[in-house]
Amino acid sequence: MNVPAQRERRKKPIRNSVSSAIELYLGDLDGHQVNDLYHVVMNEVEPAILGVVMVHVEGNQTQAAEILGISRGTLRKKLKQYSLEAS
Repeated sequence: MNVPAQRERRKKPIRNSVSSAIELYLGDLDGHQVNDLYHVVMNEVEPAILGVVMVHVEGNQTQAAEILGISRGTLRKKLKQYSLEAS
């Protein structure tokens, strides 16, 4: 992807990417029933956010908690919940 296209993509809200992903997911169901979509999405999105932010701050939990707008204790709990704890 060229640089101008990357910049243009970054101007769009994250909501657009999430909407596209959910539309694709629902389309891929091929007629199968989906239940509890909210929890399915949250269980995929939350660990992704945590993982990306932790890489971005090179494992610094204090910085990650600040970026995420949650307490460090909550961050540690969520990292453990999703088995994302630093080794």
